[in-house]
Amino acid sequence: MPQEVRGVVSLAQGKPVAVETIVIPDPGPGEAVVQVQACGVCHTDLHYREGGINDEFPFLLGHEAAGIVESVGEGVVNVAPGDYVILNWRAVCGQCRACSKGKPQYCFDTHNATQKMTLASGQELSPALGIGAFAEKTLVAAGQCTKVNPRVKPQVAGLLGCGVMAGIGAAINTGGVGRGDSVAVIGCGGVGDAAIAGAELAGASTIVAVDRDPRKLDQAREFGATHVVDAREADVVEAIRSHTGGFGADVVIDAVGRPETWKQAFEARDLAGTVVLVGVPTPDMMAPELPLIEYFGRGGALKSSWYGDCLPSRDFPALVDLHLQGRLPLEKFVTEEISLDAVEDAFEKMHRGDVLRSVVVL
Repeated sequence: MPQEVRGVVSLAQGKPVAVETIVIPDPGPGEAVVQVQACGVCHTDLHYREGGINDEFPFLLGHEAAGIVESVGEGVVNVAPGDYVILNWRAVCGQCRACSKGKPQYCFDTHNATQKMTLASGQELSPALGIGAFAEKTLVAAGQCTKVNPRVKPQVAGLLGCGVMAGIGAAINTGGVGRGDSVAVIGCGGVGDAAIAGAELAGASTIVAVDRDPRKLDQAREFGATHVVDAREADVVEAIRSHTGGFGADVVIDAVGRPETWKQAFEARDLAGTVVLVGVPTPDMMAPELPLIEYFGRGGALKSSWYGDCLPSRDFPALVDLHLQGRLPLEKFVTEEISLDAVEDAFEKMHRGDVLRSVVVL
């Protein structure tokens, strides 16, 4: 039978979120109902509230989540009731042209639950990134559930569902950072710090963190930055070069996603170096004009990182194991634990730069 639970909903663009009664249907074929244990407050949720993703209000927010599978629908074989899972928004289809080429991390046809969760009135909800996990329970496609070691706390496990995975993957999967490489990361929020942690994990010898907030630069050191650059006071490109032997970094990661930071990343890389764009630009932003000879003369690669180019079934369990071994400090990303009723306040703290991650604990 359908269940009623509490969930955080954005009813209209730019308006404060509200805790509403959500109706969760029984799982249909290929679906699962998950009891959410924890869910991080990501900037993408705020983008949904502000209408920056689309206008399909009302939204059931939340997507960086971990929890326990409660029930599954017909044909589900990858998870079973009682499994401890991280939710992901890349449910690999296995049949699209990317999957057919053996590149499921780029799956072009990822899927969500077929049925809709609703408000008590019957109005259909749009779940953020197909997940909607600021709720006591949520309905997802079974492929959005990735089993991991149950020893990891849900407060940190769920963060791999989006921002932390995006940053670590930008460094390791997209940027291909290896032992002895030099890396620069522009923007030291949650994704940027995760990219720093990923670069350290991969064995980078020099990691330069760039930001305009001294608090964030201090945090970046905790995740492995060997040098920091205050963008308010220094020429970012020259500062990165000065910390990399005058040449520029092997890999520069733009975790901001603005034309000016992308240009800095382009100019701060070494010859044959790699630029990775993982910060998400808004639709109105245009790439900076540069002479075409600059693209040719510098060589290397300019890449965009989608969800850290991750394959959840491969990457989530591996990163959880690294955390449990003490090699990946996921706990450092959690600034505070809050209730469902405090999500709107968490958005305000995010605006002010007061938190790295607020995590809803249920």
